Amino acid sequence: MMTALFRVTQSQARAGRRAALAAAVALGLAGCNTGSPETTGSIGPLGGPSAAAAAPSRQDVDRLAERFNADPADGRTAMAYARALRATDQISQASAVLQQAALRNPRDRALLGAYGKSLVEAGRFREAIDVLANAHTPANPDWRILSAQGSASAQLGEQARAQGFYEAALKIRPNEPSLLSNLGLSYALSRNLDQAEQTLRLAADQPGADARVRANLAMVLSLKGRFADAEAVLRRDMSAEEAATNVASLRRLAAQPNRSKALSGAGLPGQG
Repeated sequence: MMTALFRVTQSQARAGRRAALAAAVALGLAGCNTGSPETTGSIGPLGGPSAAAAAPSRQDVDRLAERFNADPADGRTAMAYARALRATDQISQASAVLQQAALRNPRDRALLGAYGKSLVEAGRFREAIDVLANAHTPANPDWRILSAQGSASAQLGEQARAQGFYEAALKIRPNEPSLLSNLGLSYALSRNLDQAEQTLRLAADQPGADARVRANLAMVLSLKGRFADAEAVLRRDMSAEEAATNVASLRRLAAQPNRSKALSGAGLPGQG
């Protein structure tokens, strides 16, 4: 995975980040449910770190399909196949594969976690909450599962519950920028913009913070009417012209009468 990542040139990486951030901010998404493992609004890989690797070839997907069809009860094959499907934007199919395997392995917590996360990605939030509740135990909680539970709850508009999940996850993984960012967005959807800004600034200050975290901060600053500050934040990841264009989009978002509804409709954890 590391070799594949380092083959991408710095200019390509910067261009990709700019394009992704510009699209996210213009739509008010700010990176929620974007799929990159353990990043803002993300629910993490379906079955382990290898989910971050490059998209598989059609032949790879076909081989995994054959292995899965030969033994649908093999949880590890199911997760590998689901990762491949997810990497090729076949989210519903990935969830269906994991569902079959989970039904055959109801006590496999890793598999249940992958299945629950896939349900969040597929927009089946209530089902996801039920599955994820069985993917870890109170005696041995998993911060990634707690994060996914928070995302599902936030998508259902249950912000107090979502914040509880994020706060519990932060006790296990202090200052994790993806958790802080999602918590900040949940505060924003609760109309607590001061708490949202404070939390997102803490997230943005962390070494692992990426452009999506800063985009979330810029959005909250815009909701508070601090457009110059929002533009300064965005210019860390894009050109001055791009930042100005995106701040104009954020101005329109901030001007909507029901901003919380607008945020939820745009894909924030009200929501990823």
